[in-house]
Amino acid sequence: MPLNIAMDGPVGAGKSSIAAEVARRLGILHLDTGAMYRAVGRTALERGVDVRDEAAATALCCELDITVSHEADGQHTYVNGEDVTGLIRTPEVSMAASTVAKYLGVRQAMVALQQKLAAQTPMLVDGRDICVRVLPNATVKIYLTASAEERARRRWLEMNQKGAPDTYEQVLEDLKKRDAQDMNREVDPLRPTEDAVIVDSTEMNFEQVVENILAIVKEKTA
Repeated sequence: MPLNIAMDGPVGAGKSSIAAEVARRLGILHLDTGAMYRAVGRTALERGVDVRDEAAATALCCELDITVSHEADGQHTYVNGEDVTGLIRTPEVSMAASTVAKYLGVRQAMVALQQKLAAQTPMLVDGRDICVRVLPNATVKIYLTASAEERARRRWLEMNQKGAPDTYEQVLEDLKKRDAQDMNREVDPLRPTEDAVIVDSTEMNFEQVVENILAIVKEKTA
């Protein structure tokens, strides 16, 4: 069985960038499952599908061919052959992704694909239900988090560098809404599992978080 590392955590915890670096240092692949839900959310917005309509969102998801590839600059996400990697990181897409991710049919389709990918090769998989649903038997389970204020600060700085006009207060409000939606959904709500190691990065820099997780992996796989 390939080495599988599962990483969950709330929005803005830095999962994607941390997971990518940890996977790189371990010499394994990184699968960003959030990008897959974002791809569904973005397509729904593009096609005018109401993401609040569970039946419509599920039908859309089931007709899409969502694939990922690992390239020199990281994971690329495709919808029906179109590379949407650079189009799925907006606040609107984030909220749409969180909404469609509540639906059982959408989650079943995504989980099946994620499990298939993880069974093929050693991989670090990050998302919001990886420890609970996608890789319940993962060798290592991490729950990466930070205070809402710190997560919002990091996200606001990132968006500000890209020229987004949002204020810190707006980002914090959106983040708290996303947290509430992710943690209170009926299907696989976001939560740390009993066997997951909780890593709170509020007072850590990027390198400290990476080193902390690498130490956990070393201990768990010794």
